[in-house]
Amino acid sequence: MKDYTQRAAEMKVNIEKYFGAKVEGFDTYRYYKGNDTLRAWIATPLVMDIFDRKKGTIEALFSDRLWTEDGLATLAGNSTFWDRSTLYGLRGAFAAGEKGKAYNFLKYYSQRRLLGEHVPYAVEAYPEGNQRHLSAESGLYCRIFTEGILGIRPVGFSAFTITPQLPATWNFMRLKNIHAFGKIFDIEILRKNTDRLTMYITANGKKRGYELTEGKKPLSGSKQLQARAKCRNCYRYLYCGLKKNQYNR
Repeated sequence: MKDYTQRAAEMKVNIEKYFGAKVEGFDTYRYYKGNDTLRAWIATPLVMDIFDRKKGTIEALFSDRLWTEDGLATLAGNSTFWDRSTLYGLRGAFAAGEKGKAYNFLKYYSQRRLLGEHVPYAVEAYPEGNQRHLSAESGLYCRIFTEGILGIRPVGFSAFTITPQLPATWNFMRLKNIHAFGKIFDIEILRKNTDRLTMYITANGKKRGYELTEGKKPLSGSKQLQARAKCRNCYRYLYCGLKKNQYNR
């Protein structure tokens, strides 16, 4: 695990060195050396929790250079679009904390795809693929909610981090009967006010509550949880039947 963490840190530095660039006036990423046109895949670093250029990247993604009536164009000025890159872009925007913009575009996309003329699956490509359905790839839509809005990140076989980013108009969010990390559990997020949340995690019939400031360290909870959370912006829980309120570093 230590080796993977070190290699990931090195890769992040190298991504910035090689791909980080100003493209069409946006501080974002180039697709290859010499690239001077925006591409939809600039969203990829956001999905990987690389937020060094999040402002410029999100501005570029939702600009009229990339966003079309069907989502993200593969290349600025090109009519071809892939739902795959749109779904990654929405997930990455939520993960980066830009939930206002992300939610507006998520609602638009959901209306057009799930309730519009092309249902119920994501589009492979158009015009090159003639809007072929991709049932398995539609799982990327679900990941907007699990990894984008809830901010769930696996960090081991029995542990994960969670950083909720609820849209401002949502008073609650519930995800039930989750089969993951060797357990079956529920997650419930309730909004107390503008940026304060209460999170409940239920497993094995036991329910634990945590008071959170959205996107920041917990407001209250065990001393162990607070002490370890000071050095990061997400909350990592180890599931051991919830017999103990453990925090796994």
